[in-house]
Amino acid sequence: MFGWILTAVVFVLLLVAVAMLRRAGGGNFPWLTFYAKGKESGFSFGEVNLLRKVAVQNRLKNPTSLFWSITQLDRSIRGTILKLRSENLLKDPESQKFLSKLFDFRKNVEFDLPKYKLGLKNTRKLPHRQRLTINVPGVGTYTTQVVENLRRYLAISYPEGPKIPRDFSWKGQRLNIYFWRQDDAGYVFETKVLDDFYDQKYPILHIAHSDSLVRSQKRRSLRVDTDFSVHLYPVRSLETATEQAESRKGLRSRMLDLSEDGAAVLIGGKAKVGTPLKLQFKISKSTIVMPGIVKGVNHNEKKNQSVLHIQSKPLSPPMKNRILMYVYDIFGERSGNPP
Repeated sequence: MFGWILTAVVFVLLLVAVAMLRRAGGGNFPWLTFYAKGKESGFSFGEVNLLRKVAVQNRLKNPTSLFWSITQLDRSIRGTILKLRSENLLKDPESQKFLSKLFDFRKNVEFDLPKYKLGLKNTRKLPHRQRLTINVPGVGTYTTQVVENLRRYLAISYPEGPKIPRDFSWKGQRLNIYFWRQDDAGYVFETKVLDDFYDQKYPILHIAHSDSLVRSQKRRSLRVDTDFSVHLYPVRSLETATEQAESRKGLRSRMLDLSEDGAAVLIGGKAKVGTPLKLQFKISKSTIVMPGIVKGVNHNEKKNQSVLHIQSKPLSPPMKNRILMYVYDIFGERSGNPP
């Protein structure tokens, strides 16, 4: 008797759940299939529920495409933003929180693509102009780039960095080399300098290939190349730095790349690792303020320029969401092709 009652209760609850899903989803789309597909794809119930809401708002014919199609997901995010803007709700805290969750999901789908999971095993596929950072124990850190990748060795541009001691010779040196692969991760490997062609018209080094690359520092956020003006402002500490826009002029620099959690900036002169500062720049008509700290410096002595690698402090949802609209090119700001 008890078993029959329990079965009946479960059946009724299932009917109620189906009715609620259909009413929440709208139309005759099989939302149970949608939730099952989401679970099968590894998404949490909260994420699937979020996407159901987005699918309904954007009247998608095939809502399951949100689980794998970045194009469809970007269109839906754009539609959601436009809807919130038309209802004058874009600045609402709950709306910004909703967009933050949506962008987090967008990032998960992005980094689930094969290109982020398949790493390099050796140096034989390093592309032309791949930038490398060389650490020579007891001497210093230098920057270079791949000039040519040949079967027997890598030809790299002559390293730039601190002044080399008089008795120092590159030939025969054991090097620790680090590089960041676009849309992938950071890599470290050891190698040896095979030959030094300093006296050539274009000075280069030949270094041995490595079959032992160590993959580390996997990308946590999508980084895109940029080329626009940014102003830098020194601050007392990262903890006290705010997102309040500055009215005074800062140190005018050039932003080389941007992500939700940092940027690379080209400045004249030098800077110290650990320096807290504030970046201020424009994306279309929006003023972006990003407090951060210098985590790395690549200095070019000949040009007296430095590339600062800046890690941002956690940003407020509105500031972070505005950056992500640009990074994911939701409104064609990067491509120059507005929807």
